[in-house]
Amino acid sequence: MLPYGRQSVTDDDVAAVVATLRSDWLTTGPQVDAFEADLAGWTGGAGCTAVANGTAALHVAYAAAGVGPGDEVVVPPMTFVATASSAVALGARIVFADVEEETFTLDPAAAAAATTARTKVVAAVDYAGHPADYDALRTALAGTDALLLADAAHSIGATYRGRPVGSLADLTTFSFFPTKNLTTAEGGAVASLDPELLTRARRFRNIGLVRERAELRAPDEGGWHQEVHEFGLNYRLPDVLCALGRSQLRRLGDFLAARARLVARYDEALADLPGVLTPARRSWAAPAWHLYPVRVLDGRRREVYDRMRAAGIGVQVNYLPVHWHPAFVDLGYRRGSCPVAESFYGQQLSLPLYPGLTDTDQDRVIDALGAALRGVTAPTAA
Repeated sequence: MLPYGRQSVTDDDVAAVVATLRSDWLTTGPQVDAFEADLAGWTGGAGCTAVANGTAALHVAYAAAGVGPGDEVVVPPMTFVATASSAVALGARIVFADVEEETFTLDPAAAAAATTARTKVVAAVDYAGHPADYDALRTALAGTDALLLADAAHSIGATYRGRPVGSLADLTTFSFFPTKNLTTAEGGAVASLDPELLTRARRFRNIGLVRERAELRAPDEGGWHQEVHEFGLNYRLPDVLCALGRSQLRRLGDFLAARARLVARYDEALADLPGVLTPARRSWAAPAWHLYPVRVLDGRRREVYDRMRAAGIGVQVNYLPVHWHPAFVDLGYRRGSCPVAESFYGQQLSLPLYPGLTDTDQDRVIDALGAALRGVTAPTAA
């Protein structure tokens, strides 16, 4: 089975991990600080705090924003469920706002309509690696107290109007899962240009511990003393995984270039294929292309999915609209509230995309897609 995504791990990555395993630090040590500094080189100087995974990054960011019971968080439904569920875990009520046609990122007009006096955070999602329209979202939120969060799990290394993802919102979250644009195995990060938000994020990921003497309520207790002023969780990313992340970051530019080349090949090969639409992009965006999401027309997505899977092509669907998950249905959310996202879900199919995908394998994907649309199952690879 040709997967839809795959990590790219080299001997240099292995050597970096082994060197850390042989050092004095396995958990929180020098590699954590160094990884966070390296990440800041890709975020326009926004400070970063590394965390255990992408879901933890969202939970940490919402906590840093002060999300709690009685607050509302606006979320687009075309995302992984964690963008919403991590805010629910803090007691927030989710308000779903529809996405734009073509990019399927949060629609600024829908976000404005969904925002109330109770809105604490509006979360944009850089779907497939294409940045949301952050300037338009800022304009839509003008006059409110809502913070803007960028769920950039797909888009590290992307730019919006020449500005890097990480510097566009009040808080930005990243994921470093193996299928993402770089990996730490499991891992994530929170970025912010606001020092206070970053401090709150760092404390929440470290159980809420306060060690700075000037902030201790019992500063003369002793050199060992630390306090918890607000509850947090242990969401630390260990040194050994940060070493892997640092090694991966050195190749992020190459990863992005490889993905862009493969996207261009798909675009050319599929441009005139009846029954599918290739992904769009705005002139102001340089996407990171975590996914290559085509739209299969005429209600044939399930048929094409099954035929391509039978041919050994690991296509995927990203994502079930969040408000369709039974956990949200049980809270009273209903289908039909976000028609653009829901229509897109009925057509969406992610083709394999990762830096190690060869031209031969990509041609196999293209041939299998054409065969599936003709109503036949392509032969599996020998």
